[in-house]
Amino acid sequence: MKLHLGKVVLTTITAAMVALAPTTSIAQGMPAGIKIDTTSLGPTLATAAGMTLYTYGSDTVAGKSVCNGRCATTWPAVAAAADAQPMGDWTIITRDDGSKQWAYKGHPLYTFMNDAKAGDVMGNGRGKWTAAKP
Repeated sequence: MKLHLGKVVLTTITAAMVALAPTTSIAQGMPAGIKIDTTSLGPTLATAAGMTLYTYGSDTVAGKSVCNGRCATTWPAVAAAADAQPMGDWTIITRDDGSKQWAYKGHPLYTFMNDAKAGDVMGNGRGKWTAAKP
């Protein structure tokens, strides 16, 4: 009887590990301060505090953000630390003001000032703004 119970527990643990494997492998290769969160849109990229990250459809030149000045007040860039290093799909771009910004799969990342709490996706679908998906 104990052997059977052990197999059931082991099978359950194995199934859980397999189900989590894709998310875990993505999360392990993510910059500090960024995570995958679940919102009403499903899995999205977010800050460590759970604030949804967005991409801008007008950012069409690789390695370049066109959201500067007033735009960047509404849509703050996701800052990369001075010692941050690119990894996998994650790159670092230099903004017009010289600051560093994270980009995922070539798309610079931003937060939205009107998202009030973790999990909000108020910026999704505003003009050319889209919640970033893993």
